[in-house]
Amino acid sequence: MARYVISDASPLIGLAIVDGLAWLPALFGAVWIPPSVQREVLPGVNARGEPEITAAIKSTALRVWKKRIPVPTANIGDLDEGETDCIRIALSEGAGNAIILMDERAGRAIASELGIQVAGTAAVIGFARRHGLIESAKACFERLHTSDFRISAEVIQTVLRGVGEL
Repeated sequence: MARYVISDASPLIGLAIVDGLAWLPALFGAVWIPPSVQREVLPGVNARGEPEITAAIKSTALRVWKKRIPVPTANIGDLDEGETDCIRIALSEGAGNAIILMDERAGRAIASELGIQVAGTAAVIGFARRHGLIESAKACFERLHTSDFRISAEVIQTVLRGVGEL
């Protein structure tokens, strides 16, 4: 297991929709978010997932990164601030010591190229199913589908196959 699990905004929002933030300590122990991600998911306007994410921070299921985030020597490309900060934290702690929870393709590709393990919202749902934290991954995906949160059908099928629900 990686020493550091760092999350971007999208997985937090997706997991908030399916009441999955409570799974994070059981799956990963501490999950860190950069201050830039905190600002993105907690804009103070009652955005989707905001109450759940606030509660997860208060319960320490999510922890805000307080250390300085160094500028890496590697080229991170043109990503948003949250994605960039997640990658920078992972690199500062050693790429092999971190997993980033991230859904955006460009960020995932860059993180992978830099040797950082990446998992998205769908994978976290699959982990929760495999660890017995939920009875049905399919039900979680159906709940996400009724919101405006999108995961490709191919990714969903891969996860459902992996957990024996397809």
